[in-house]
Amino acid sequence: MKFNEIVEKLKQGHSGFVDFKIKNNPVILAAASLEKAKANDISFLDNNSPLNLRNLIKTSNASALLLPANNNYIAEIVKKISVDWILLKEPKIAFAETLEFLYPSEIESEGIHKSAVIGANVKIGLGVSIGANAYIGDNTEIGAGTILHAGVVIYKNVSIGAKNLIHANSVIHSGSKLGDECVVNANAVIGGEGFGFIPTPHGWKKMPQVGIVILKNKVEVGSGSTIDRPSVGETIIGEDTKIDNLVQIGHGVTTGKGCAMAAQVGIAGGAQIGDAVILAGQVGVSNKVKVGDRVIASSKTGIVNNIEAGKVVSGFPAIPNKLWLRCSANFKKLPEIAKAIRQLDHKKTR
Repeated sequence: MKFNEIVEKLKQGHSGFVDFKIKNNPVILAAASLEKAKANDISFLDNNSPLNLRNLIKTSNASALLLPANNNYIAEIVKKISVDWILLKEPKIAFAETLEFLYPSEIESEGIHKSAVIGANVKIGLGVSIGANAYIGDNTEIGAGTILHAGVVIYKNVSIGAKNLIHANSVIHSGSKLGDECVVNANAVIGGEGFGFIPTPHGWKKMPQVGIVILKNKVEVGSGSTIDRPSVGETIIGEDTKIDNLVQIGHGVTTGKGCAMAAQVGIAGGAQIGDAVILAGQVGVSNKVKVGDRVIASSKTGIVNNIEAGKVVSGFPAIPNKLWLRCSANFKKLPEIAKAIRQLDHKKTR
């Protein structure tokens, strides 16, 4: 793809196109980081990139650059470099759009593989692709343009909307409902049994899990992640929520729109997560806790109590992030502080 073609496409995008310079109009064959870019590569610099990366603009071997606008430092550099460039309000978004141009998704051939097993009364929309050894249970609906890769298992009475992408060996349990344009990555399990057991004098009594899981539109679920169904009612994942690999979402959890959960997050049953909440890696949320809109929890935070909207929290149990930073700065001083306290106590007792 010629650089001028990328310019024209980005003008129509969502990255805030500001200005550009075509000097060589190279053919762009690939995308790469500033450090590793070579001829015929395109690279980018984010608004928040550190100074050492910004200095790489002068020496990078990339043939074209996507750069932040309204930056005096960048404005001076682009006058001196010989490569083609575009200035944008959101160069990272532009880079994502450019990747879509350069690496278009492979189009699956429409149709049903001969080894797939299709149950009774299954409704399959136009343009659906079903891969080898997939299983579709009775009374299931699959919307137009949905792709099921090899080995996917869909139990009975499942509703799957249009343009979903379900990767190999994923499992969608009975009664689950997926909206449109969802992505379920390999080996994820949607609608498995919630962890419900009642202690009795005779051992554990299993609580039947007869509820369902609902994924709203544009939800993405990472590889190996699990979203459990409740004993009754629904587990609901809000629209445009993105779930990383190896995340566990318990029975009866509800999340709002536009949430993001990094790897190994665990959310216990009945928790309520607001809109646009960000949970970093290995965050744990206790059962029935309420997390307000736009809350951000840093890695390994343990949320055991309700968190008000807009808060940034860290630590276990979760406390305001700024307080956590002050506390953590003093952790290495604790032995000295303890020693000083013992010495004071010793003086008092003399």
